[in-house]
Amino acid sequence: MPADIAAILNHADANLDAARARLFDLLRIQSISAQPDHKEDCHAAAEWVREHLAKSGFSAKICPTAGHPVVLAEYPGPAGYAGPTVLFYGHYDVQPADPLAEWTSPPFDPRLKDGPRGKRIVARGAVDDKGQVMMFLEALRAWHEVGGGIPARIKVLIEGEEEVSSPNLDPFLAANPDALAADFALISDTGMWNVETPALTTRLRGITYMQVTVRCANRDLHSGLFGGSALNPINVLTRVLGEIADDKGHIQLPGFYDGVARVSNAQAAEWDALGFDEKAFLGGVGLAEPAGERGYSALERLWARPTADINGIWGGYTGAGSKTVIAAEASAKISFRLVPGQDPARIAESFQRFVLDRLPKGASASFENFGMTPGIEVNTTTPWIAAARAALAEEYDRQPVMMGCGGSIPVVESLHRILGIDTLLMGFGLDDDAVHGPNEKFELRCFHQGLRSHIRLLGKFATN
Repeated sequence: MPADIAAILNHADANLDAARARLFDLLRIQSISAQPDHKEDCHAAAEWVREHLAKSGFSAKICPTAGHPVVLAEYPGPAGYAGPTVLFYGHYDVQPADPLAEWTSPPFDPRLKDGPRGKRIVARGAVDDKGQVMMFLEALRAWHEVGGGIPARIKVLIEGEEEVSSPNLDPFLAANPDALAADFALISDTGMWNVETPALTTRLRGITYMQVTVRCANRDLHSGLFGGSALNPINVLTRVLGEIADDKGHIQLPGFYDGVARVSNAQAAEWDALGFDEKAFLGGVGLAEPAGERGYSALERLWARPTADINGIWGGYTGAGSKTVIAAEASAKISFRLVPGQDPARIAESFQRFVLDRLPKGASASFENFGMTPGIEVNTTTPWIAAARAALAEEYDRQPVMMGCGGSIPVVESLHRILGIDTLLMGFGLDDDAVHGPNEKFELRCFHQGLRSHIRLLGKFATN
């Protein structure tokens, strides 16, 4: 290990409490992007991040958008630097904290609490994404304070609308291609295999998210007077949705599997070797039996196969007691998690055809699309992937798992489509971090080793 890296790591260890205190300052800011009442809080969080970056030697500014502002910062790197230009992406906004009654401490009053793995940080945004952003910012700070300056050319983009699907990010990327030009993007908004085993995420599922509303009569009807004669849209909708998947879990939309490839034998063998315990995975959320598409391993179903799920359904009377009514309309929200090779727009069209082809006379349907993002597979042969693998192996004394993720990170696709750059996904969250839920937490151990891993990674870039 080079002596300067050792000194920087020792500095980070000695100043961990100060780094955590700075994270707590950021966590106290209620930067809830979905709620207009917190507009000023979002601006305050952006200003806090800008100031932190400026103290680490960056040229940093706040850029307005049609919504919440973006923080854009740049560090030129040392004289004669010949390594890659790194664009770090993160977000300062957080989800609403509801339901508040289920929190064991106030969500914006961060606490350091005891847990089965040692101390943990509990607050809204602890892991998604303020804690993970701060790992990188604190690594920059450590290099700035004791490393003689940051050893690489770094650009930083921290937005404030990720939790509301980043409506203004694509226009910002398109309007600032020169300022954001980089060799690759680095994102820490993903997870580890377990608390002792680091990971790089190499696959992301995309998504098509739809709402369908079925309408029949022109008003709600008395079920005694009209039952047996009037068409019931709730019955119609549930019958149609019940046909989306067969008894083997195969999705029945026309052309749904077009472009879907099975994982290679080598990849399947690598995932099998991880020893994933699906029974324990489900047991943690109160389930006993796996569901989904038959004929595939658990990790294939979670990472490399597309899905369809009804996320909400409503219609008619849902209050206390009884009300004998045949509703005039019924609605449902459906998400399709997609893998590389699938076209999100074609899936949306196929779903609409699927519903319309099954409507009886007298029923009509309307559709709303809430977003479409294709699945992503990361190129694992790049030098920055190699640098990240080496940095993580040094920190954890074991090779990182090259894992998939069943969720979606739309910015990865946007960065590739608009800026033409690939992404390195190096995150430090855990499955039980309660992301978006009450008592969201981030293991202090993960924060600490994530900070150290980013210090090591920056040192790798300096040698390229």
